[in-house]
Amino acid sequence: MTRTVSMKPFRFPLAPGLALLFALSPQISFAGSASQFDIRIPSLTTEAQIDGDLSDPVWQQASSTYLTFETRPAENAPATVQTQAWVYATDSTLYVAFKADDPYPGNIRAHLRPRDDIWGDDMVGIKLDTFNNARLAYQFFINPLGVQLDSIENELNKTESAAWDGIWQSAGQITDTGYQVEVAIPLSQLSFDDSPGDKTWGFELIRFHPRDAERRLSTHAISRQNSCQLCQLGVASGLATVNLGNGLQVTPSLVAKGHRDRGQAPGSEWQDNQDVDVGADLRWALSPSSLLNATLNPDFSQVEADAGQLDVNSSFALFFEEKRSFFLDNKEYFDSQVSLLHTRNLVDPDYGVKFTHKSEAHTFAFLGANDSASHFLVPGNLGSSVATIDSESHNLAGRYLYTSSEALAVGAVITGKRSDDYHNLVVSADIKYQPTAQDTFIGQFASSDTQYPLDLYRDFCHSDEDCLPADSCNFNDCELNEQVLRTHKDGTFRGEMYRLGYKHATRDYYLKADYESVGDDFRADLGFIEKVDQRKAVLGGGYIWYPTDSWFNEIELGGDWDITQNQNGEKIEQELEGWLSAEGGWQSWIGGGWLTREKVGRRLDASSLAIDGNTTLFDETRVWAEASAHPLSWVGGGLAASWGDEVDLQNNRLGSSLRASGELELKLTDGLVFEASHAYYALDVDEGRLITANLTDVRINWQLSVESFIRFSGIYTHIRRDPGLYLYHTPDNLSKDLGTELLYGYKLNPLSVFYLGYADGMRADDRWPGLTRTEQSLFMKMSYAFIL
Repeated sequence: MTRTVSMKPFRFPLAPGLALLFALSPQISFAGSASQFDIRIPSLTTEAQIDGDLSDPVWQQASSTYLTFETRPAENAPATVQTQAWVYATDSTLYVAFKADDPYPGNIRAHLRPRDDIWGDDMVGIKLDTFNNARLAYQFFINPLGVQLDSIENELNKTESAAWDGIWQSAGQITDTGYQVEVAIPLSQLSFDDSPGDKTWGFELIRFHPRDAERRLSTHAISRQNSCQLCQLGVASGLATVNLGNGLQVTPSLVAKGHRDRGQAPGSEWQDNQDVDVGADLRWALSPSSLLNATLNPDFSQVEADAGQLDVNSSFALFFEEKRSFFLDNKEYFDSQVSLLHTRNLVDPDYGVKFTHKSEAHTFAFLGANDSASHFLVPGNLGSSVATIDSESHNLAGRYLYTSSEALAVGAVITGKRSDDYHNLVVSADIKYQPTAQDTFIGQFASSDTQYPLDLYRDFCHSDEDCLPADSCNFNDCELNEQVLRTHKDGTFRGEMYRLGYKHATRDYYLKADYESVGDDFRADLGFIEKVDQRKAVLGGGYIWYPTDSWFNEIELGGDWDITQNQNGEKIEQELEGWLSAEGGWQSWIGGGWLTREKVGRRLDASSLAIDGNTTLFDETRVWAEASAHPLSWVGGGLAASWGDEVDLQNNRLGSSLRASGELELKLTDGLVFEASHAYYALDVDEGRLITANLTDVRINWQLSVESFIRFSGIYTHIRRDPGLYLYHTPDNLSKDLGTELLYGYKLNPLSVFYLGYADGMRADDRWPGLTRTEQSLFMKMSYAFIL
């Protein structure tokens, strides 16, 4: 069903909301507490030999404890298997050991895997909130073979990131009674309060025991009535004397690459290019709470290919995660409620510097980098695109966070990007307030000041000629689009955005309300904000059951309603959805849902940014289903599908689509793993099948040892269109791409590495339907981290 309508503006009562937020005052304390769990870290002088053998006499002098609680899926029940742990420290290193008993050691799940890729295995781990303020926590996990996973848990925005990589030691052994693990964490890898005397850290020891379900064991109980996870840590005290030495880490690198490419036509000449780069990274712990990072001529090439993504019938730019080590170290210090810093916007920096500091209630972070070009997102309310200015840019970001209590955090962010005839400056303030264990308020306001080059808009015209001025155009017979109009600016322009949110979360149910307004001239060019000129309100909630003596151990019923309008109050989308999901045996998850929404299509006259009278409002109804399981130690996977109405954006009409995907993981031996995923998309209109798209992503990893591996990856995309069903233009019938990579790697630690690899790419289209190799690369990288 389609129709054209006008809507009156939906407005959020901003002033009363803010008044309520600031009227409340903290009533409770949230940081790690000795009432949860308390352990003393003795200071010793002997270093443990990290080999997984607990016979070293020094462990007899360490403090010992047991992991006596199962916190998931059972709710603080007695642990069904015994786990003993020991902890002590020297003046430079924290040592932890685990003895994990298992009545059936043959069922232990342990594989040689790449670092940070051991979920699904048996694991033990340590969680450290080194400032004991329930904001950030380091997490260190180890499987029975000593393979590592480390991450940062961020209570401010409720995220966990495995992108952070520390340099630490671990080793494990499987025994006749279970397995045992030893860990050594250099204190120089951590940021912590360097005040004289004993340190008190938030602390938890954890074990994951995956069998019929993935059981989480802990040193203490975790209340599901409290929505703050880091507020429920126990404490570890000690470390009165700390000696970090110089705290200096220097990592020189050498990168050599040979690359060639050519066109698809038969007989096209190869264009060759060779490049050798020498660079260096510096990491200097000026004090336990201050860290300086610098990089010169860095190698920011990625060894691991990004996961494949289908980009069909979509008008917004794709998002890619950051994977580069310089940007990841203390990345969480820059986080706020809004994505104002997304460092993948810095594509090819020449140099960079970063400083982070935390003391008592204050956190500071600064990042500066010089990029060889200027890359940024041009946002809109119906689409976004990436812009590039071919001149170097100077980039900076700063963050300040003040934590006046465990319940209240107030911060500020500034980002800047400058190039020839271009600049973008963003200043922001944010707040998170948790007056009770169940209630959380967030708020953020940002203002931007931007100038584009006068001719930037021409990069988005549909032809090589100037597409402005244009008084009006017919649908699909126009050189203009939203990005042309958003970038056609004369001089400096300014915009604002704000976000408010509230969530009430208890053990059994949750309620949430969010409102966001982004002005039409707001830009955050160092971040990833792809939608502007819109206001969005969301109301939602859900109820959770925890069955006992059942296949399922957690069931959730939820839903939400949202409405999106432009800044003139013209409706862009309105949606109502509901879902039901459950977790159960075989480490399984199953869910399904339904949604109905009104959604506008493309603009009928692309020379105007208006919505009302310039778009068609479509009614869509869709359902979805998803399931995943890990029934055995060597196999796991999942399936997902959604089907129903979908707007054909190219032709501005309602069609129907099926989106389906599947994933399979086979651990063929302890070190050989096969992973495959496939995504399928089909869009039908009344006359027939318009688009069929398939994307297959295959990864084979042979882990020769904990340090060395051979990896193959291949990503194949096949898209077929029916040109006869397109109303306004004639696309290619066929598009195929195949990218492959073969890599050998030796990784002593995250920064001391050797890589040797080969990659190529092949393409096909209507003119040349057979896959033709169009690019080839041979590359080598060496780096070594010297800890001075």
